[in-house]
Amino acid sequence: MMKLRKPLYHVLCLLMGVCTLSGCIEEYEADISSDDTNLLVVEGTICASKENKFILSRTYAVNTSATPSTITHAIVSVHGTDGSEYTTQCIDGYYSCWIDDLSPDVEYYLHIEMEGEVYESEPQKPLRTEKIADVSGAQSTPVNNVEILVTPDTPFDSGQANYYAWTYDQTWEVHADYSTVMYYDTEELKPSFKTNQFPARGWKDAPGSSIIVGASSNYEGQHIRRLKLYDIERTDERIFYRYSGLVHQRAISKAEYEYEVARRQASSEMGGLFTPQPSALPTNIHCLTSQKHVIGFVGCSLNTSEYRFFLNADDYTIIHPQKDDARVWLDNPKPEECLRLVNKGMYLCEWGTSSTGVVQTAWAYEYQLDVRYKGAYIEQPDFWSLQENVSY
Repeated sequence: MMKLRKPLYHVLCLLMGVCTLSGCIEEYEADISSDDTNLLVVEGTICASKENKFILSRTYAVNTSATPSTITHAIVSVHGTDGSEYTTQCIDGYYSCWIDDLSPDVEYYLHIEMEGEVYESEPQKPLRTEKIADVSGAQSTPVNNVEILVTPDTPFDSGQANYYAWTYDQTWEVHADYSTVMYYDTEELKPSFKTNQFPARGWKDAPGSSIIVGASSNYEGQHIRRLKLYDIERTDERIFYRYSGLVHQRAISKAEYEYEVARRQASSEMGGLFTPQPSALPTNIHCLTSQKHVIGFVGCSLNTSEYRFFLNADDYTIIHPQKDDARVWLDNPKPEECLRLVNKGMYLCEWGTSSTGVVQTAWAYEYQLDVRYKGAYIEQPDFWSLQENVSY
């Protein structure tokens, strides 16, 4: 299993920098060929029944003032050997096009025209992807993180190694710091009950932070089972109440798998004497009009399988960070004191009498009561009412 972070040019830029030998007197300047600078980087996958997105960028040296940026002036399209063509539009740095269907008997490739050069990925037939049999959470001990484990369905071909890439999207429930079912009536000068004044419950979304690839070589029957995709710390807000993930699974070729593994290795070893240069990374994209080297791998998939799963905090050992009560407490408040707090923008949360006869009140600001101040939205997602995991 390999975790791969995007965008790719952030990794490659570091490979182009100056290597310093720790503990040596003289600084070592990496002998990097000019052919390894300003290389075109291509990212994306050709896939049916979805919006296809491709990113073009360039490598740059870490010891320059350059900043990573995408290329937006190219002409990019997807072609099939049957004469089909899908033209992309560049929006927000992505070259996008919708592809309804791909034929399993046709080879497809990416075509790029830019700055007088023509680039193409190697034609390849789209790979079928098995469904996902299961995604679940596991906590081996009460002090461990919650691990997310995936099991693809029985492979189409159990006689050879199978390779996959996974990405995921996340949604989790968020609560406000405090809630209230009352308010201070400034006319009657007393507490009154009122519910639903502030949305105390909401949701947040986030894409996964990595791409994970895996091979079935070490599994019985070439069937991957309970492979770890990622984990969530038990002190993480995402797991405090209810969490949902949508895992996307795509079958990939051995060549694409090897490219992703090499890219990960280059990232982990960057700065070393024997770090492979960017031009040494495997690629299936070539310049047809010159000898310019290109970095990247464009895969081709007949379909993408998805699986939505849910985690409930009660099923795991979760730690909520201890916080001091940040509300303002006022004992035996006089009406003028309550009005002063209201005028400061505070809201009544509690009003009760202790065993000793003291009237105890608690007050909070709107940002402590309204979950939207935490960056959450309050319209419940359509899938949140599901009680079971779903495979698509």
